[in-house]
Amino acid sequence: MTDDAVPDLRASDADRERVAEILRDALAEGRLDMEEFEERLDATYKARTYGELAPITRDLPAAGAPVPAVSLTKDPAAGPDWSGRIVGGEGSSTWAVAVMSGFQRKGRWTMPRRFTCLAFWGGGEIDLREANFADREVEVNAIAIMGGVDVIVPPGVEVVVRGIGVMGGFDHREEGVPGEPGAPRVVVTGFAFWGGVGVQRKLTRAEKLRIREERRQEKLERKAGRRELDEPRRRDSHWEH
Repeated sequence: MTDDAVPDLRASDADRERVAEILRDALAEGRLDMEEFEERLDATYKARTYGELAPITRDLPAAGAPVPAVSLTKDPAAGPDWSGRIVGGEGSSTWAVAVMSGFQRKGRWTMPRRFTCLAFWGGGEIDLREANFADREVEVNAIAIMGGVDVIVPPGVEVVVRGIGVMGGFDHREEGVPGEPGAPRVVVTGFAFWGGVGVQRKLTRAEKLRIREERRQEKLERKAGRRELDEPRRRDSHWEH
């Protein structure tokens, strides 16, 4: 679908799915919150024409489109300072094991150059959203046997998946997303047998709250602006009566 498409022309299922994919990318990147995503996705699948589809993603970059250069110049309060998060050293923890149990590495910790973990009839979570990094490139070596491991990375980090699955699998959905300048690369390797290793890209809770508050303030400002515009009309209407 293109902007110059005839607005009244009927959209196809493939057109709707392309719009849905742009929305999913925007949700993963933090451009939309879950409420907005659900509203727009619902409108996408109800849309019958190009004219109804076009406004849904008008304020979002198309899938695969380059990000405007201005977006790469970030307010330090708006996201991580990568130069300050690649700290060297040995890392806070280099291994973890879950046998019919679970493990977590999350919060403020230092991801080592290589982190090895085993989940056997259990599960593990490696959350890098608030972590520092021992090096520009780090590796998660995950072995999942009838169990699972989840790797959570923040937006801006490049992900490479090289694991092998036998009656199990590694999640490749976050591969191919370019990393931000200076951001680390996370390489996920290992072996999954009747198990799985997932990779998710999420915002921290603090970033979600910040974005939600910014959008709330924008809505309040728009409402205030509409009230200011409506006030002269109400006064005129009062004098007419």
